[in-house]
Amino acid sequence: MNREQFFGQLATLDEQRLKKALWNLYWRGSAATRERIEAELDPAQHGRVKRPSEQPVDPHQVLEEVDEFVALARSGAYMAGDRRVSPRERTRWRLTFKRLVSDAQDGLRDRDATAAATALERLIDLACEGDYEYFHSEDPMEAAGFVVSDAVALLWATLQAHHGFAGFAQRAAPQLIRWERRHGWTRSGWGRVSKRETSLASVLAQLLVAPDMRIGFADCYLDALDRLAGKTPARANRGWQPMSRDRDRRTAELAEWHRLLLDWLIGSEAEDRLDRLADHSALGGPELEFLKAQLAHRRGDLSSARGLVHTALQHLPGHQDFLDLAAEIGAPLPPRAQQVAKERWR
Repeated sequence: MNREQFFGQLATLDEQRLKKALWNLYWRGSAATRERIEAELDPAQHGRVKRPSEQPVDPHQVLEEVDEFVALARSGAYMAGDRRVSPRERTRWRLTFKRLVSDAQDGLRDRDATAAATALERLIDLACEGDYEYFHSEDPMEAAGFVVSDAVALLWATLQAHHGFAGFAQRAAPQLIRWERRHGWTRSGWGRVSKRETSLASVLAQLLVAPDMRIGFADCYLDALDRLAGKTPARANRGWQPMSRDRDRRTAELAEWHRLLLDWLIGSEAEDRLDRLADHSALGGPELEFLKAQLAHRRGDLSSARGLVHTALQHLPGHQDFLDLAAEIGAPLPPRAQQVAKERWR
């Protein structure tokens, strides 16, 4: 609306509805919005005392508040009748969360952004624990308006600026493993927040612009997988075996990142990293078989590629990427995959 249209709409409201609209704007708005409303309500007092919102945030204080908020959330205090969290605060959790995110992001502009970066990291960790019921909300990240990929992009850019590429890669690689979600971070998968989300693999594609950076980050990523697996050497190649649910899920979440590594490293002097990746004990399941099939295909070993994608399709017969590769290289389809492909063709 322009000014005339806006005032035309206001003319239809009585005094009580005008007060309600102004109160909602004041209570739910930003600190700057509240200040402007207060200036209109009491011009004589406005400006005499410096407002707290004008003062720079203290990153260490923000980190303490974040630690307390995260600990209370994980303890179930925002879900149950815990005296540490009032009933009013339980209904306003998203406002507290949004304020902490904003303060942590503001703190990243500080000369020493370590505390603010840690605070934002812990808030992102909490946001990625979507399987747990921490708040009374059907879709917490949609309710809080928190776009995880945007926050991660800001955090990683700050880490790279403050600590150089090596420091950034060492910290970001394990974060990638913890945070990547192939279907996003909202539960519904649709809405304003979901539309703005992007994969963390695409965030890294914007940051890792040089071949040396891609190889260096791949090394840090493999080291992070080694620590996750609890041992440094890769396991022997024994073909596909049933893996734990965590390994299968991790490999599926990181599938787009693995495809990027394949595109970047195949045919390069760092191609041996792909062998470590394809046989890593921290990964598993049909997505790992598919990665091996892609690697064999790119190396011209069609016989191995056909067998590997056939094995993957036995476990995920409806996976479209699997079916596309099988069609491209002429791999035989398991019975269930044949049925799915025929139904989709129809």
